[in-house]
Amino acid sequence: MTAPILVVDDDPKIVSLVRTYLEREGLRVITAADGRGALNAFTEFRPALIVLDLMLPELDGLALMRIIRERSDVPIVMVSARGQVADRVYGIHEGADDYLAKPFSPAELVVRVKAVLRRAKDANGGHDARGILEHGDLTIDLDRVEVRRDGEPVSLTPAEFRLLVALVQARGRVLSRQALLDSLYGPAQGEALERTVDVHIGRLRDKLGEQVGEPRYIVTVRGLGYRSVA
Repeated sequence: MTAPILVVDDDPKIVSLVRTYLEREGLRVITAADGRGALNAFTEFRPALIVLDLMLPELDGLALMRIIRERSDVPIVMVSARGQVADRVYGIHEGADDYLAKPFSPAELVVRVKAVLRRAKDANGGHDARGILEHGDLTIDLDRVEVRRDGEPVSLTPAEFRLLVALVQARGRVLSRQALLDSLYGPAQGEALERTVDVHIGRLRDKLGEQVGEPRYIVTVRGLGYRSVA
């Protein structure tokens, strides 16, 4: 049976609306109204993706996401009435793959959910066998979706993995933030924040052990974007 989409929100009207739109697309949906219930549902059903409200009773969305991120790289689309740029950046920094401000269009949410699912599928071997990329002391297995640094595994989210692959495959060519956004969401997601790329790049650098001012893998090109270290 296909893994479900877990929708977590304490507003039953929003849950019902989102469920209706997702099920129209043939997606199986389970729901939870609070953080504790969501954690139980995550443990029991192992969803393919989580639509997660930020403000929840029992256990808020950020706390829940941190717990889940310790256990899984399951894609998370966060929704919240907090729609400022700083709120979106913070949500993505804490582990969300996408962030949608309330009130939102259910149709737009469906598009974003499908885009994140597609990205996760591609990152987990949805394409034909593609082989191994070597970059310095990094080994990137495109088929197993694994990254190793000096032989030691590096745990990356699907978004971080796709960014790293895009940069390494560019072989030192500068990629703009928009080009990197396209590698994450596809060209149709033009409204996604370019700042999102900076957040993902920052987390990727941390996981690869880069020191400030001493880039080993990723170089910032001021005003243009990023490139891999040649």
